[in-house]
Amino acid sequence: MVKSLRIVTRESPLALWQAQFVRTRLLETHPGLSVGIRTVKTLADRFLHKSLSEMGGKGVFVKELEQALLNNEADLAVHSMKDVTVDLPAGLTIAAIMEREDPRDVFISDRYPSLQEMPEGARVGTSSLRRQCQLRAAFPELSLREIRGNVDSRLQKLDNGAYDSLILAAAGMKRLGKERRIGAFLDVADMLPAIGQGALGIETRSDDAQVERLVRPLNHGPTQLCVNAERALSRKLYGGCHLPLAGYAQISGETLFMSALVGRPDGSRILKDTISGDAADAEKLGDELAEGLLLQGADEILTEVMNGGGQ
Repeated sequence: MVKSLRIVTRESPLALWQAQFVRTRLLETHPGLSVGIRTVKTLADRFLHKSLSEMGGKGVFVKELEQALLNNEADLAVHSMKDVTVDLPAGLTIAAIMEREDPRDVFISDRYPSLQEMPEGARVGTSSLRRQCQLRAAFPELSLREIRGNVDSRLQKLDNGAYDSLILAAAGMKRLGKERRIGAFLDVADMLPAIGQGALGIETRSDDAQVERLVRPLNHGPTQLCVNAERALSRKLYGGCHLPLAGYAQISGETLFMSALVGRPDGSRILKDTISGDAADAEKLGDELAEGLLLQGADEILTEVMNGGGQ
């Protein structure tokens, strides 16, 4: 009988909040269980001057955490699902996906009330190609600037005048108690979220049935189906890279509705599609939606970006 668990997480305030949140839920679910937290500074945290694409995409946020699991230095890792590559290392599994927080992006600025009211040349900070392609298509007059770092460091750069506004994930702002900084929530119809945005995943060793049994009660079925559909879409569209790809699924009753987008980072070409069907067929629907985008030419855009073009 497992009496203690070891969580491994990144050192950022948001990652620590997420680990503490999972720890609290585990303790509530299993009275008497001991749960510790160990932090690791990942490659992405050590080289903030480099872009994600230079370091190999979003997998740099989780690689060291996964290695700690494989080395039996921890029993579970807590991730933002938008950072988890679609193909996991052999021996690891996502044992639970927790109920999704707000999936939207938010606009943050002390100078302007909204993107629509920013003047030509105003500086918007974002490191996401997904956001860049949608912003450039809708607001070509704005100047998009690369920004890295955790939420607090990005807000500090905004406050120091390096940027006129930021686009960040609503979930992170809410989890850190920084809602007062949010100027506007961006509707998913105008800014489609990243795959898995707002959802927390718990990764474990696939052969550790006792740990998986302890973690499983934290799983939220509808969120899991939605994220699985989104990850199926991503997998079909060369998932795992830092790409201008968006996908968001919702469930109403027994029906899953999903929208997806692929675009050139310069905003000159945006491909969109939607699908709906039985929520039980979530991954199949994600595959079919990806096929629809490929028929429109998504492979041309994604190949161009992976080869260093598309700007």
